[in-house]
Amino acid sequence: MGFLGPLFSLESMSSSLAPPEPLERLPGVQPLWIGPLRVEPPLLQAPMAGFTNYAYRQVVRQFGGVGLQATEMVHARGYLEHLSRRGEVPDRLWGVRHEPRPLAVQIWDNDPVAMAEVAAQLAHQFRVSVVDINFGCPVKKVTEKAHSGSWLLRWPDRVGRIVEAVVRACRPVPVTAKIRLGCTRDRITAPEVAQAVEQAGAAALTVHGRTAQDYFRGQADWEQIARLKQHLKKIPLIGNGDIRTPQDVVRAFRLYPVDGVMIARAALARPWLFRQAAAALRGEPVPLDPTPEEERRLLLHHFQLVLRRFGPHRGVILMRKFACCYAQGRPGARLFRTHVAGIQSSEEFYRVVEDYFPRTPRSD
Repeated sequence: MGFLGPLFSLESMSSSLAPPEPLERLPGVQPLWIGPLRVEPPLLQAPMAGFTNYAYRQVVRQFGGVGLQATEMVHARGYLEHLSRRGEVPDRLWGVRHEPRPLAVQIWDNDPVAMAEVAAQLAHQFRVSVVDINFGCPVKKVTEKAHSGSWLLRWPDRVGRIVEAVVRACRPVPVTAKIRLGCTRDRITAPEVAQAVEQAGAAALTVHGRTAQDYFRGQADWEQIARLKQHLKKIPLIGNGDIRTPQDVVRAFRLYPVDGVMIARAALARPWLFRQAAAALRGEPVPLDPTPEEERRLLLHHFQLVLRRFGPHRGVILMRKFACCYAQGRPGARLFRTHVAGIQSSEEFYRVVEDYFPRTPRSD
């Protein structure tokens, strides 16, 4: 029995490989160094609110190929309030104390004092590998209501003060920052923000190639990401946005002066993408996607991990969106989503997956 448990095992997956592709090993792709932390391969799993919890990270880790994983983003003052009122940390830190390293925890807020206090606990009590600061979230409840995330890109000096406070609190644990190109397309502030982040002592910078105004529309601008390299003197540049295939990863390293690549939404539907990308970077044949039946069993394994933590009621609610990710891009996915949306119990979840999970491979 494989280490993914009774419902799924890597050993039981199709072992055949895709035909060797014309991808030479990229000699210029070196391990990524975030301060003293070596990240190899230089492939990072993006923090995504509502998705990158412990269960998801377990699934990704078991496939392999990811150099650094990250939690969901944690609100600093929300963390402190939760800890004060309930005497426990928020669910977004589920599993963090004991899971394998390296691991990054992403935090967000606009208060340097609260950010530093939470970051210090993460660095010195939880002993995480990296504390990442979110300056890229475009969601209105973070930007317009909380004046955090990408809202702060208007003021590089404020970004710098937050980074400086967190760096001071975390030493020697490295601190990184994730940004967008700016708040709007007519005001690109990433160069000034990048310099502020580096001067404040951060160990790496991740840039998503859209503005906050773009949200997730249009295409990520990797040319704009690449231009930021000239503004960084010492720290590595990590690119993010529209990385959907192993070939996209190889292309990013070939064409742009990035030191690492972060993969986000595409890996929700394909948690094995990191393993495929790592093989592509080595110039090896890329492992095939799992079969639809293997994906169905993987989904059920994922569901079991969530149930153990949250129980049937909340676990079912959390798994609705994850189930839709697994079916993405397949004939029958819409029908499956329709049935998943109304699931109320674990028994119903198992029945819907059995009856409606698409059996046809993805069209792409």
